Amino acid sequence: MTSSQLYPAATLLISCPDQQGLVAKIANFIYANGGNIIHADQHRDEASALFLSRIEWSLDGFNLPRDLIGPAFSAIAQPLQANWQLRFSDAVPRIAIWVSRQDHCLLDLLWRHQAREFAAEIPLIISNHDSLQPLAEQFNIDFHHLPISRETKAKQENQQLALLEKYQIDLVVLAKYMQVLSGSFLAQFPQVINIHHSFLPAFMGAQPYHRAHERGVKIIGATAHYVTEDLDAGPIIEQDVVRITHRDDVKDLIRKGKDLERIVLARGVRLHLQNRVLVYGNRTVVFA
Repeated sequence: MTSSQLYPAATLLISCPDQQGLVAKIANFIYANGGNIIHADQHRDEASALFLSRIEWSLDGFNLPRDLIGPAFSAIAQPLQANWQLRFSDAVPRIAIWVSRQDHCLLDLLWRHQAREFAAEIPLIISNHDSLQPLAEQFNIDFHHLPISRETKAKQENQQLALLEKYQIDLVVLAKYMQVLSGSFLAQFPQVINIHHSFLPAFMGAQPYHRAHERGVKIIGATAHYVTEDLDAGPIIEQDVVRITHRDDVKDLIRKGKDLERIVLARGVRLHLQNRVLVYGNRTVVFA
């Protein structure tokens, strides 16, 4: 058993303008405080000359208490003009899953959670329809039905935000939630992952399988991405594709696409929960 399994670990995600000595400065901060690095990865974005890194170290024997690690590292990060996040392996995120009528992604996430594939809690499901409430009850998860129309959207989004605060939610997963979140909502709660049923940026918006069939494509895909105000254009976390043929009709594309959506969404959520995704601009580096 490794030390990362025996003891809690800290993970630092950092991006800053590239310059000499960055790796040494970060590693020395950990070493000087008695830390042992478990994993380290880095990338240089040539277009922006940006240095991006993920470093994980064991807290066994680390000299700084948790509440002082951030302030202490801030003194190093500030002159580097760095953006950074600090996470701890034993902090358990709380997820809210949002759905409409389709259940395949919801069921997959709940099964994986039940199998302990995700280090997270799922205390809340929100839907604009009530048809999936029995599933929530089956898994003993609170279900809130909030119908959405153009007239009620702002009011219901305020109710959704209130529920996220009440349940202390850290991440929203849109598991085939067929509503567009407003910029106002995202400004108040930006941690949202969506699954889109195409290989973005192809076939953005509604009915991508129908449009893919009309176009005669030979592969279809699915994309897990962070949600932004621009529809289906947020930073991409995970993607995958499956081949199709001229014999596949729209129903075949939908069936094959659903299988792909389950897998891609689960991968995207897992990578996020493992603190392996670093967003910069509208792109990501995924330290998998």
